[in-house]
Amino acid sequence: MSLSCNAEFTAAEHERILREIESTDTNCIGPTLRSVYDGQEHGLFMDKLEGRIRNHDREIEKMCNHHFQGFVDSITELLKVRGEAQKLKLLTSMDELRQCRLQQRNIATTIDKLTHCLPGTNIGPSKVQKKYYPALRTLEQLEESCLPQAGSYRFCGIMSENIPRLRTHIRDVSMSDLKDFLESIRKHSDKIGETAMKQCCSSVQVMCLSLTHIILQIPGAQDLVDFSPVYRCLHIYTVLGARDTFENYYRKQRRKQARLVLQPHSNMHETLEGYRRYFNQIVGFFVVEDHILHTTQGLVNRAYVEELWELALSKTIAALRTHSVFAFICFLFLTEMDIIHPLSSPVSLQGYGFPVNQLFDMLLEMRDQYGEILLKKWNQSFRQILDQDNYSPIPVASPEEYQRIAGQFPFQDPELDKMPFPKKLPFSEFVPKVYSQLKEFIYACLKYSEDLHLSSTEIDDMIRKSTNLLLTRTLSHCLQYAIKKKNVGLAELVQIIINTTHLEQSCHYLEEFISNITNVPPDTINATKLYGTSTFKDARHAAEEEIYTNLNQKIDQFLQLADYDWTAAQGGAQASDYLSDLIAFLCSTFAVFTHLPGKVAQTACMSACKHLSTSLLQLLLEGDVRQVSMGALQQFNVDVKECERFARAGPVPGFQGDTLLLAFIDLRQLLDLFTQWDWSTYLADYGRPTCKYLRVNPQTALTLLEKMKDTSRKNNMFAQFRKNERDKQKLIDTVVKQLRNLIATNQA
Repeated sequence: MSLSCNAEFTAAEHERILREIESTDTNCIGPTLRSVYDGQEHGLFMDKLEGRIRNHDREIEKMCNHHFQGFVDSITELLKVRGEAQKLKLLTSMDELRQCRLQQRNIATTIDKLTHCLPGTNIGPSKVQKKYYPALRTLEQLEESCLPQAGSYRFCGIMSENIPRLRTHIRDVSMSDLKDFLESIRKHSDKIGETAMKQCCSSVQVMCLSLTHIILQIPGAQDLVDFSPVYRCLHIYTVLGARDTFENYYRKQRRKQARLVLQPHSNMHETLEGYRRYFNQIVGFFVVEDHILHTTQGLVNRAYVEELWELALSKTIAALRTHSVFAFICFLFLTEMDIIHPLSSPVSLQGYGFPVNQLFDMLLEMRDQYGEILLKKWNQSFRQILDQDNYSPIPVASPEEYQRIAGQFPFQDPELDKMPFPKKLPFSEFVPKVYSQLKEFIYACLKYSEDLHLSSTEIDDMIRKSTNLLLTRTLSHCLQYAIKKKNVGLAELVQIIINTTHLEQSCHYLEEFISNITNVPPDTINATKLYGTSTFKDARHAAEEEIYTNLNQKIDQFLQLADYDWTAAQGGAQASDYLSDLIAFLCSTFAVFTHLPGKVAQTACMSACKHLSTSLLQLLLEGDVRQVSMGALQQFNVDVKECERFARAGPVPGFQGDTLLLAFIDLRQLLDLFTQWDWSTYLADYGRPTCKYLRVNPQTALTLLEKMKDTSRKNNMFAQFRKNERDKQKLIDTVVKQLRNLIATNQA
C-alpha cells in the first residue's frame, strides 16, 4: 500500500517539476532542477523528461507540417525583397557618386577662382614688413584684374568692399611712420648736427656760416638718419594720387620744427652745452632738409630751402646780435672749437645759391667784439704768467734745454753761448711765455679773418692793429699791475726791467712773424707798425720809478728806527745802529743791480742817496724835535759821515769822481756850519757864487739855531752869570737876528 502511494506521489511531483520547467524562465529553473537531483528518483524523472521532449517534438513536427507552405512562400518573398534591396542600394550609390562629382567640380572651380585672388594674401606680410607700396600694387591688381576674373562671388564682393579701407589703412600707417620720423629727427637733430659737424672740414670759424658749409659738404646724411619713412610715405601718397597733400603736410611740419629749432632757449647763455646744443640742432635740421632736397623729386625745392635759410639767418643773427650772446659767441670761439665750427667759403655758399651778405656783415660786426674778448682772454693769460713767475734767471742745465727755450723765444747772446753748462739766462720764465702768447694771439686773429673774404693787406692791417691793442693796453696794464702790486720786491722789479728789455729787443721778430703769415712785407706803404718798443719802454720806466719808490720806502723804514738823544751832551764815535743797518741794506741791494743797465743803477743809487739826505735833514728839522744839543749834532754828523763814506765807496759803477757825494752836500755844509760855528763866514759870503756854505738855506739854519738856542738856555739857566755862556748866548741871539733880517731881505 505504501509503495503504491509513494509511486503516485513521485509521479505527481515529477509532473509538477516538468510543468515548472516548461513554464518557468530558464534563469529561474535552478531550484527546480536542484529538487530533481536531490530526490531519490532521479532516473525516473529523466525518463519522464525524455518522454515529454518526444511529445513536444511530435507537436512541433505537426505544426511545421501544417505551416510549411507559408514558410516556403515567405522565403520566396524574402528572396525577392533582397533583390529589390540590392537594386535600391545601387541607385543610392549612384546618387552619392553624382553628388561627389558635383562637389569635385565645385572645388576645382573654387580653386581656380581663388587662384586669381592669391596676390591678396601678400597684403598682410607686406604691411607687417612695411612694404606698403607692394601692398598697394597688390590691391590694384586685385581690383583691376583678379577680382573681375574671379566672378561675382560673395567673397569677391567682400574683398572688393575692403580694398578702399585697406588703402586708407596703408596710407594712415605710412603717415604714422612719417610722424614718428619727424618726431625722431626733432628730438635728435642736435645729435645729427653734432655728427655732421665732426665730419666737416677742419677750417675753424664762427658757427653761422658753417651751417651751409656743413649742409652742402658732409659725406652722406643717410649715414646719420634713416630716411625710408619719408620715401615710403611719399611713394604711397603719390600712388594714391595725394602727393600735393603729402608735400604740403611735410613742409608745414618742418617749418614748425624750424621755428622751434631756431628759437634759443631762455637759459642757453648759461652754459657751453646750451650753445653747443643750439648750434647742433640748426645744423642737424639743414642736414636733413638738404638730403631730402637732393634725394626726392620735388618733395622740397630750392625755393623752400632758401625760405628756411632766410628764416635761419634772421633768427640766428638776431640771437647772436644781442649783447650777451654776441660776446659769448666770441668766447666760445676761443674756448670750444667743437661748438663753433668752420665758416664756409663764400664761393661754396654762392655756388649753391645761398646768400651770405648778411653773414659777412655780422662777422664784420662781430670783429670788434671778438677783438675785445681776445684781449680779455689774453689779459687773464698774461696775469697768470706774471703771477706764477719766480722772477729769477732761468737755469739751463743742458744744450737741449737751451735749444728748447731758444725755440720759444728769439734770444742770441754770443758771450752766453761760450759759457759752459750749467748756466743761467738773464731773463725769467715769463719772457718766453709772454712771447709765445703774443704769437698765439696773432694766430687767433688770423683764424677769425681767414674766411672773411679780406685781402692780405686788410688781414695784415687787422692783425697789426689788434696786436698793438694787446701790447699797448692789455700787456701794458698787466705789466703795470705786476709792478705796482703790493709786496713786490726790489729783486722782482730788477728782473722785470731785464725781462722787458729782452722783450723790447724781440719786437722786430714779431714784425717778421706777422709778415710771414700774412705774406705782406713789413716795409709796405701805409703798413701799421707795432708799438711794442714803446710798451716795454714804458713798463721799464715804471719799474725803474717803482724801484726808486721802493728804495725810498725801505730807507724810510730804517729811519723810523732812528732814536737820537737830541739833548745829549756829547756825541758818539760810531755811527748809529739804524744807519749801519741801512748802509748794509743799500750795499746788498745795489749789488743786485749789476744786471741792470748802468744808467738805471746809477739813477737808483743817486735817488736813494738824495732821499736819505733829504730825510735826515727833515729828521733834524721836524717840529717834534724842539731842542738840539751840540752833542746830538755831533752824533748826527758822525752818521752823515758814514753816509758819505758809503757814497765815496761807489756802490754802483759809473759815477765820475765824487758825484754821488753831492747828494749829501746840503747836509754837509749845514753840519759844518754848526759844528765849526762859522757864522761870520756864512753871513759875510751869503749870496756869492763862491760861498763856502752856498747850499745852506737861511731858513734852515735859523730853524736849527733856534732849537740849539732853546737847549742852551735850558742847560745853562744856573750858569747865566758866567761870562762865556753869556757871550755865547748873545752871539746866538745876534746870529738869529741877522738870519731873520736875511730871510726878510730875500722875501722882499
